Amino acid sequence: MKPALSHRPAPGPSDWQQLPQGDALLRCTEQKLAVWWPQIFGYYLLKVGDLSCQLDTSECSIKHHIHVGIKADTLHMKAEPDALPVKDLSVDALLLCHAHEFSSDPHHLMREAHRVLMADGYLLLTGFNPLSLTGLMKLNPWLRHKLPWSGRFFSTSRLKDWLYLLGFEVMTEQRFFCSAMLGQSAPESRWRDWLAHSIGSSYLLVARKRELPLTPIRPKWQLSASYAPAVEGTLTTNRVQRRK
Repeated sequence: MKPALSHRPAPGPSDWQQLPQGDALLRCTEQKLAVWWPQIFGYYLLKVGDLSCQLDTSECSIKHHIHVGIKADTLHMKAEPDALPVKDLSVDALLLCHAHEFSSDPHHLMREAHRVLMADGYLLLTGFNPLSLTGLMKLNPWLRHKLPWSGRFFSTSRLKDWLYLLGFEVMTEQRFFCSAMLGQSAPESRWRDWLAHSIGSSYLLVARKRELPLTPIRPKWQLSASYAPAVEGTLTTNRVQRRK
């Protein structure tokens, strides 16, 4: 297994159109996320990365949507995904689309998302599946320096291990968009939808930040003495008085 830390990360895409079949992938990603938006509540949704900022999140129940990126047109803050200018425990949900694949330290990227999320906050993460038609295209030496194959594809099992170590609970894992991402996008069909569940080129992970209470819960039962001290003291006093 290759180390996650990289000293020479490849530049990531700043627009969905920079990816082959990017418009089709954008629509599929929005469809998968649309199921989750009505289930997430709070005050702040943080959309991290240029690709995340361009997604339509109008169906989300959260009122304030904050865009953080580098080159997107609708930015509220300009910053790198692994150095968010956001306070600790201040965000209810965080959207991260294909950012870890072009990060020099994806571990730190996940820790940064964990830092800004509130307890029980949601992390919605998308990435490219290495065990897919798009992942197999990385074997082609003519594609290794082109998007998206210039990035590093991580499996969902490896990402889930990182999330579990940070204290996340993975709610769902979904694969979609069955395509090699070469040439024009093929029309949708039933068999392509069926294949997308197993060898889809992209995946969605929805995780929830869990925190254990720092104050230990005391048990309701307590050991009590076999006798009442006040009553025993009274009896002893009476005995002394009788002896006198």
